[in-house]
Amino acid sequence: MPGVGPPTARIMIVGEAPGQNEDQQGEPFVGAAGKLLDQLLRGIGLSRGDVFITNILKCRPPGNRDPQPAEAEACSPYLEQQLRLIHPEVVMVLGRHALARLLPGYDSISRLHGKVVVKDEVSYIPIYHPAAALYNSFLMGPLEQDFKAVKAHLDRVEARRQALVGAAVPVARPEEQLTLFG
Repeated sequence: MPGVGPPTARIMIVGEAPGQNEDQQGEPFVGAAGKLLDQLLRGIGLSRGDVFITNILKCRPPGNRDPQPAEAEACSPYLEQQLRLIHPEVVMVLGRHALARLLPGYDSISRLHGKVVVKDEVSYIPIYHPAAALYNSFLMGPLEQDFKAVKAHLDRVEARRQALVGAAVPVARPEEQLTLFG
């Protein structure tokens, strides 16, 4: 399953692998974790229509087990091509498996979640996987905080963009404007 969302999305969400529901429906994050993801996106003013959602693995591992390194390696050209084609400004990295693939050598998800890591001019924001919060309710608060960190980062990026646009457009003063009648 390649992913879903607009090809011009500013935000890409990368999870680990399709689960049973995703495998059956052919769309990422449609089960319980997907419903939680939708709720968390709404909480920061976004919807599925605003983001491109994909996974490290493009097919479900047998028995829904953790992805193996060889599987992630086999699927990595597809993910790399998606990153090149969509060229998101922000990549939300869901969970430890996506973190290990997209930001190898960085700290664990428990240390890095909610922080911005800039790599190749793209902002990567590791966050806890929604499924982890469903299984471990103590992660729900940190997951909500992670999404607030994403919103704060998006707001900062937008404020910088607006400041650059405002600075780039010179406004003529009335005495400098030309008139038709001189």
